[in-house]
Order: sequence, then C-alpha cells, then structure tokens
Amino acid sequence: MERITLFADVILPLPVPGTFTYRIPFELNEHVKCGQRVVVQFGRKKIYTALIRKIHEQVPAYAPKYILSILDENPIINETQFKFWEWLASYYMSTLGEVMNVALPQGLKLVSESSVILSPDFKADTITLNENEFNITEALHNRKKISITDVTKITGLQKTIPLIKSMIDKGIIQIEEELGDAFKPKLETYVCLHEDVRDDEQKMRTIFEELNKRAFKQLQVLMALMNLTLNGEEKVNEIAQSELIKSVDASHAQLKALEEKGIIRTYKKIKSRLNYTEASHEIQSIELSEYQHKALDKIQESFKEKEVVLLHGVTSSGKTEIYIKLIEEALQKDKQVLYLLPEIALTTQIIIRLQKYFGEKIGVYHSRYNKNEKVEIWNKVLDTDPNSSPYQIILGPRSALFLPYENLGLIIVDEEHDNSYKQFNPSPRYNARDSAIYLANLHKAKTILGSATPSVESYYNASHEKYALIELNQRYGGIQMPEILVADIKTETKRKTMHSHFSSFLLKHIEEALENKEQVILFQNRRGFSLRLECEMCDWIPECVNCDVTLTYHKKSNHLRCHYCGFSTTVPSSCPNCHSTKILMRGFGTEKIEEELALIYPSATIKRMDLDTTRSKNAYQQIISDFENRKIDILVGTQMVTKGLDFDNVSIVGILNADNMLSYPDFRSPERSYQLMAQVSGRAGRKKKRGKVIIQTFNPYHAVIRDVIDNNYIKSYKDILLERRNFNYPPYYRLLEIKLKYKEYNLLNEASDVLAQLLRDQFGKNVLGPEYPIVSRIKNQFIKSILVKIARDKSLLKTKEILAEQVSSFKKLKSYKSVQIILDVDPQ
Repeated sequence: MERITLFADVILPLPVPGTFTYRIPFELNEHVKCGQRVVVQFGRKKIYTALIRKIHEQVPAYAPKYILSILDENPIINETQFKFWEWLASYYMSTLGEVMNVALPQGLKLVSESSVILSPDFKADTITLNENEFNITEALHNRKKISITDVTKITGLQKTIPLIKSMIDKGIIQIEEELGDAFKPKLETYVCLHEDVRDDEQKMRTIFEELNKRAFKQLQVLMALMNLTLNGEEKVNEIAQSELIKSVDASHAQLKALEEKGIIRTYKKIKSRLNYTEASHEIQSIELSEYQHKALDKIQESFKEKEVVLLHGVTSSGKTEIYIKLIEEALQKDKQVLYLLPEIALTTQIIIRLQKYFGEKIGVYHSRYNKNEKVEIWNKVLDTDPNSSPYQIILGPRSALFLPYENLGLIIVDEEHDNSYKQFNPSPRYNARDSAIYLANLHKAKTILGSATPSVESYYNASHEKYALIELNQRYGGIQMPEILVADIKTETKRKTMHSHFSSFLLKHIEEALENKEQVILFQNRRGFSLRLECEMCDWIPECVNCDVTLTYHKKSNHLRCHYCGFSTTVPSSCPNCHSTKILMRGFGTEKIEEELALIYPSATIKRMDLDTTRSKNAYQQIISDFENRKIDILVGTQMVTKGLDFDNVSIVGILNADNMLSYPDFRSPERSYQLMAQVSGRAGRKKKRGKVIIQTFNPYHAVIRDVIDNNYIKSYKDILLERRNFNYPPYYRLLEIKLKYKEYNLLNEASDVLAQLLRDQFGKNVLGPEYPIVSRIKNQFIKSILVKIARDKSLLKTKEILAEQVSSFKKLKSYKSVQIILDVDPQ
C-alpha cells in the first residue's frame, strides 16, 4: 500500500488571520475528515483544539508540526457552516479564529490548554522508560495531572512537545479527557432484577422467604422494584434508582446488600439534561382572522419571488400564529426552522406557545444554559445519536445562528429591529438579522423579518422591493390599540403635584387599575436605585476608578457600582472632597421605583425585571410566570419589559422618563425612542379591553412622542429618512467605525490623529473624527472613535480592503504598536 503524506489546514481559536497547516500522522490518514476537532501544538508550549478545514497533499514551505490526536469520530462542523463562518469573518473584518470562538459552545472547546494525565492502559512493567519518561510518570503518580510547564521544569528541556508526542504514541500518557472533550454526559443509576433471578420462580420464592425472615426492609425494596417494573401497565425491566429509593423510603445500603446477594443489578445510563414536552394542540385548531389569512397568503405568494419578507404587524396582531403556520409548512417539507429572538426573556413565553403545537421537535439554545446542556443541543441538531431524533425547530437569540443545521428551510427573525441582535464584544461584531439572511441564502431557505416597529434599514429595503413587504394593521380579535396619554412633568412640577418621580396623572390611573384587579407595567430604562450621588455643598459626584462614568447606587447591596466594568465600592458617610454629610441622590432607576411604589401601594405586589433580578438561569421564567398568573400587580422593568411579552390583564403601561431616550446624542435616538415607546405601549390592553399608556415627559409636543400617540410609524419613518438623507447616514450610506484604545491619554490622541489622516487621504470628507465617545474611558483604557461613511454606490469590499491596508500601515508604526484597534462594520 502506497504511503501517502497528508496535511490539514486547521482553524485555531485565536485572533490571527487564515488557517495553519499541520501534518497528519500516517496512522490517522483513514480517520481524518473536514469539520473534526483535533489537538495541535501552537507555539512552544500551547496546545489547542483546532478544526480541520481542508485536507490535502500539498507540502507547505515550512516543516509542519504533527496533529497530536483527533477528538471526533465524525465532523461536528459541516461545509455550510464553514462558508457561513468565512462570510462572517470577511464581512465583519474579523478572523476565522474569532468566529470559531464565538460559534462553538464552550463544551466543544479546549478547557485546559496544556495538561497531560497517565494513560489508564499504562503498565510500568511492560515499557522501558528513559530518564525523562520515568520522571514524568513519577510526577503523574503523585499528581493526577501536570501542565506542560511542569513537564518543562521536570525534564529541563526547552522543547517538550516531541517528548510528550512520543509518550502519547507509546501509550504512557494522554491529553487530559477534558482537554479533548469538555462535554460530560449526565449519568443516572438504574436498577433491574438480576437475569438469573427474573425468570426462575423457585429461586425468587426462596429469596422472598429468606428476606422475610432476616431483612424485611430489603424485601420491601424488592417488592417495590417488581411492582414498578414487571407489574406496571407498561412492563419495563428497569427503574431509576432515585425513583425506587423515594418510593419506599429505602437507603443505598439496602440496595447495595441486594446487589451483593445477586438479586438486583445496578448500572449507569446517559440521561439528557434537556426537558421534553409533548405537543398538546393541533395546529389546525389555530383560527386565523381574516387579516391574518390575507397576510399568510401574501407571504406564501411573496416567497415565490423574494427570499426575504418583512412582516410589519402592529403589536398583538397575531404574528406568532402566522409563524406557526409557516413553521408547519417547512416541517412538512422535512426542513429545519430557526426562530430567532432578541432576548432570552422572550424565549419563555414563545417556547410555551410553540411547544403546544410542536412538542419535542423544539430545541432552545441560549447563554443561560451550561456548557453541557449546550453541547447536548448541538448534538441533537447534528443528530450524532442514532437513537434520538434531531431537533427540527431551534429557538434562541443570536448565538443560535451557529448550530450545525443541515437543511434549513425557514428563518424567522422576530422583533427584527431590536438592538440585541448586534454583537458588540468580542469580535466578530455581527448583526444576527443580516447574518441570518446570508445563512438562509446558503441553505436556499426563506427569511421572514417580523416587527411592529421595523428598523429603518429593513423598511427601506422593503419599500425599495429588495424585500417583500406585508402589512398587518389590525389587532387580533378586534382589540383596539391602546389609548396613549401624556403626563406633562414640567406642568406638574410647577403645580407641585409630582409624587417623587410619579405624576399625579399616572398614579391616578395605577390606582384605578389596582382597584379593578388589573396589572400595571412601568418602564424605566435605567437599573439601580439612584443614577448618582451628589454632594449638596461642592457638587462632588463619585466616579468609577476605571471608567469615565459616575457610579450608580444600588440600595439592596448598599453599594455604588459601575455598570461598565463592575467596580463596586461602599457609600461614603461624608463627601471626600469637602467632608460635608449632605450627600443627595439624583435620578432614579428601577430599584428606586420598586421601593417608592411599595410605600405608595403597600398592599400591591411589586416586582422588578432588570439585569440585577434576572441573573440566575430561571429568573426570567419565574418573574414572567408569576406575572402571567397574576401573582404580581405592578412589574417595573428596563427594556426587557418592552419586547414581545404577551399578558392578558395589563391595563396600564407607564413610561417614566421618555426625555432620557430622546435626548441621547446619537443619530439613531429618534428611531430607538419610537421603537421602545411603541413596543412597551403594545403590552397594554391585549385581550378584553382597551389599555392605556401614559408617557411622562417634559416635552409633550416632541415629534416622536406625537407619532407614538398617533401610532404613526410611517410618518416617523419618513421624518427619520429625511434627516438621514441630509446627513449621509444609513440606509443611504454604510458606516464603519474604528475605535482606538490605549491607557495613555496623550499617545491615544496622537495615534488617533495619525490614523484619521491616513483614512482622510483615502476617503476625504467621509471620515468623521477622531472623537471621544460619551463614555471615553472603560477599564482604564481611553477610547477614541473614527467613523467612515461609505456611499451605497461605492464597493463595500473595496472600501474595506483599502481601510484594512491603512490600519495595517498604522500598526507598523512602532510608536503606536500597542494601541488597540477595533473595527465595527455597520455599528449600532
């Protein structure tokens, strides 16, 4: 047989461009496949999990290192995923390694980069060890594992990888299990009657008599085992040990005694960490309204010509029911469906609604799952277990894009306007909505974007026939849109009718709702108790030691906290500047609203939904469930309460500080303010009666507020579009932001001016900055931003190539080598 030398181009989880070539050991030639994980050495000491991208016979110009081992029997990444990764890296100006880091769940990546353990098959008396090998095995006998650094210290060798590779080949050591595969299946102990006993009646009779005399408790356990298995309605031969112990209040010692007597047998089986629910409703039971029917028909017709449809449906118009019908169609064609949501908070309600119709076909994937749960879901989509059926529908936020889909037929991007679809850190800084459209294109699938308040870019694309546009302007069941009223804070402040941060107008309506046993949602887009503390005498304000921001006061923990870096400190008893004890609280967050409402309405149940109260895995689910079941009267929250949640009994929605959103210095402020206010307004009066929305503002005649009151998305869209056209912003121009970070203020100023000039030489007046952002220092790093505007008629690819060249030239300048450069394509 001809000995063929193969090489593999692999992707490493590092922010370095391109792939790296490794030699494949001859004995692995028949086993390597593209998409498998392998263990490789990179540099002198580091060991990484890499992914095989390409296998070939082309000899590289350098002497390549060997692949150390293969971690997978079958590929865990398919060709379509690789193409998607390559597009992401190219479009968002990142590297394949950075995409790999974001795409793969932690359980499929290296946990310990450089640990080795003794091979379980190693027997010292069968192998002659040299001095270095003997010293390493001795160390491993004393310690279960040692690092590569330890190996270097033990042997005194500079290059230890060849020695480690040799010891692996001899079967002396192996790369730690966790290094290769961090995923650990969940095991559960099962109990069954021993085969020698089960079919022998005489032996069974003897056992019963014996136990009855000497070990009556053991007899109870045995009888329970037989009742729960052999005599049940469905005869099964085994039962979970935990269930058996619970049924007769038995102990492990009694089970062990039965096992030692050869009466029962215990063994472990892999148990899924995921919960399964059977479908309880027929999809045919969904009755669409006339307007929903028309919208569904139009979507189906549009999909014949367009790949993307924008469904612009007002809040509570029944978009989810339309999605369910479209999902059913895709499943009938044996296609997979990806249902993207902007926030984990939304998944709870949507999961429950979809599980009614699709049961176990639905998988959920998001960051609150632990690493083992994520790998289980990954494998269920990949279907590596022949005894289980793969998920056909995946529900999740932006990270759900990266699962190993084989035949996607439909992608639904719900609340497509939402800012949460944009990844800000780390790289790639992708937008899941735009990326989903490209992923659908790779699978030849269809995409539906849904929103009551579409993003300006999406509505522009639909208006210019890039996407199909379907309008759904009627609420389901003929429910009226909420009545939107304005509480003029300026007037109430003058009249002294404000109660802390609540207008008398808002409090009157909250009182009415509580009297009628109805629920209230209050929206304030700031968490914490007080936005800042301030000395009344000298105006001193406590600031973060690492960031250029004031510290927010959290009353529950009685700490001042930075919401950027997490820095926390105690509240000073006096001003450190003038020693005055008159320190006042300014501004208010969700925590303060919750406390003050409790004083005003002591008999009401008030809860808060923000980042501080939803850190645990099931916290969202608990709050939403309690609110749905009317255990909560008033729900106070940040943006989480604005997004797609559907509650039957909400009659009042209060927006406590509309001016805060409108005054934010960003060209997207009018768009975002309209979206937030319109979305939170949509939570009111969703079932039996018309709800009310009360907007507290100092400027009741602001154009955006008037558009929200009139529910006039089109007018708001046209006003924003006119301003964007006048000042060359999206959708007329593309944006590319370059951020520079460095610890020294003066050097950063100098560096940013140099880079800005390099870019101006290429792009002229379309380069804005450098400017300091609103928060100009985070984690002791000063930040400056440069914005490049790219006209729609210019090649984005060519522009990015030129920009990359200029950034590369800048990085070669020794003075600025340590300045960090961050590229963000289509910043939000």
